[in-house]
Amino acid sequence: MSLVLDPAAQDLLFREARTANTFTDEPVTDEQVWAIYDLVKYGPTSMNQSPLRVTLVRSPEARERLVRHMAEGNQPKTAAAPLVAILSADNEFHEELPHLFPHFPQAKDAVFAERPVREGSAALNAALQAAYFIIGVRAAGLAAGPMTGFDFEGVRKEFLDDDHTPLMVVNIGRPGPDAWFPRSPRLDYEQVVTTV
Repeated sequence: MSLVLDPAAQDLLFREARTANTFTDEPVTDEQVWAIYDLVKYGPTSMNQSPLRVTLVRSPEARERLVRHMAEGNQPKTAAAPLVAILSADNEFHEELPHLFPHFPQAKDAVFAERPVREGSAALNAALQAAYFIIGVRAAGLAAGPMTGFDFEGVRKEFLDDDHTPLMVVNIGRPGPDAWFPRSPRLDYEQVVTTV
């Protein structure tokens, strides 16, 4: 059985897409980011939690503050990318559940009253949404450079609050010269899929 998705779209989203390490200076507009979010917001999360929050780092001052918290190898590309997004998990996502999960509005208190339960669920579901976000960036014809090499607590204190947990920093833009490292190997089907 073949996939329904056009092969060119498969290449754009998966086979030819890679983590970008350099970018051109072409700006990423608010309209592009809106279009990305407007697509990826439909990706499923458990109980429609939708805990992902996106902080766009646009001003030179904010960029400088962020670069200080990046690992040394990530600093130059974060400083140069046209747009940088901090993706975080909102640990108070349950406040939106009466709106987002209307057929069980009691979920806010019945399932997510305890902070540790919320934190675990927010981390899992926001990470899932972060993957959708990266695919959305690719669908917009842009390249994404997701990174976890940074001071998480420093970024949280600098840009977020105690109710938000940073997950990753994503550089976004058109790929520049020598943007790609060689493709790394992948596991074979038999190494991943088990039938019971």
